[in-house]
Amino acid sequence: MSNIQRLENFLSLFSTDNRVLIVINADPDAIASALAVKRLLWRKVYEVKITYFNEIRRPDNLTMLRVLNIEMIPINEIDDKKFDRFVVVDSQPDHHECFAMFRYDAIIDHHPLSCDCAKFNDIRSGYGACSTMMTEYIKAAAIKPSQNLATALLMGIKTDTAGFLRQTTMDDVRAFQFLYKYVNPCLITRIEQAEFKENDLDFIASAIKKKKIINHRVYSHTGKIKNPDQCVITADFFMRMDSANWSIISGIYNEKLIIIMRNDGLRKSAGNTAKQAFASIGSAGGHQAMARVEIKMEDLAEVMGKDDFENKIGEWIIDQVEANAGVKTE
Repeated sequence: MSNIQRLENFLSLFSTDNRVLIVINADPDAIASALAVKRLLWRKVYEVKITYFNEIRRPDNLTMLRVLNIEMIPINEIDDKKFDRFVVVDSQPDHHECFAMFRYDAIIDHHPLSCDCAKFNDIRSGYGACSTMMTEYIKAAAIKPSQNLATALLMGIKTDTAGFLRQTTMDDVRAFQFLYKYVNPCLITRIEQAEFKENDLDFIASAIKKKKIINHRVYSHTGKIKNPDQCVITADFFMRMDSANWSIISGIYNEKLIIIMRNDGLRKSAGNTAKQAFASIGSAGGHQAMARVEIKMEDLAEVMGKDDFENKIGEWIIDQVEANAGVKTE
């Protein structure tokens, strides 16, 4: 199917009296993709709003929202009865329980197919970023992207491909080339330089003290945490070690065990390992070089046994990953 056909099929879902809600798990790729959908629907529907359910605490993400003047509404402030069309980008309805609150008219995603339950489904797991897909929609619509939209989409591609070091296709490269002539490089520098807060460095220091290295995999269970994004920052940080080809950082947040996985992508799949090791008791998935797991503590207690299990979580994670790293799944 051509990009023009995809665009026509997508736009056919909407009319001028529709109120559209775009639902995301906010990160640079999802935010940029939602902005692109909003631009595609400009003057074609009555209203478009973007909502998100995760806490946004990473300095670079907060800076991106601020300098690009991006407006989004927390999901707990949304009255879903005011909307009659629902779109999810950079995720699928079964990726998180908050997505299941709505029945979607359109799903646009680059993660492996897990749910194609909408009227319109565009899921291309070979792509490095959903922002690449949305750039193709923008091009198909013959839209010249604004400086802010182009900058957001370029940041989405750059972030999800780790500067083209993770899973990347020529489509990602072509989208990046198209966007680059419209972006403001100073804005990109400003966003990327906002990498750490002081307490992020304290968190990394604590994780370093707790680290264990097994088979070139760096593990650190950080206990109860205030901000799960710090696990993401730390996992990326540990991948800078010359002896590490995996990093697995975990913590307990809002009565859930959060596990962030990174690897170098060489003959490995973080997403498959996460699913094989943890999907039976929680949500787990991702890409070749990155994955995320969320497990309710009450479910974990049933699996591990309730006696002093919180002090054994770090070792349990090591056992699960070591038993499943490299195991292939369909």
